[in-house]
Amino acid sequence: MLYLSGVGPRQPGTDEIPGGAIRDADGRPRDYDIRAQTRACIENVARILEAAGSGLDRVLDVTAFLVDMDRDFAGYNEVYGELLGPVGATRTTLAVSALPTPIAVELKVIAAAGDVDIETLGTGG
Repeated sequence: MLYLSGVGPRQPGTDEIPGGAIRDADGRPRDYDIRAQTRACIENVARILEAAGSGLDRVLDVTAFLVDMDRDFAGYNEVYGELLGPVGATRTTLAVSALPTPIAVELKVIAAAGDVDIETLGTGG
């Protein structure tokens, strides 16, 4: 099994936040694109899983943390459905007051690794 936590939208090598930071250096709110941030988070998850010999098709559970559920859930859910919906993983989405960096979404993921047969997990067989 692979356990990933704290996967955000920042781009490897550049630290850029696709869709923009949610606040400026002085802490003032900024407009941002939750769809771009969600897509970047899931792409980062895919990159990590592939490096470990797994993939999005082996995701079993996702916990998402959103800093503004009312504003962001629909856009987040749209991208999640597009990229992870067909996988059928269990999912929990939580509203949080803040994340440690100026991002709008962060993911925690559990995925199967190696020769784990995801078809029989939890079925007793």
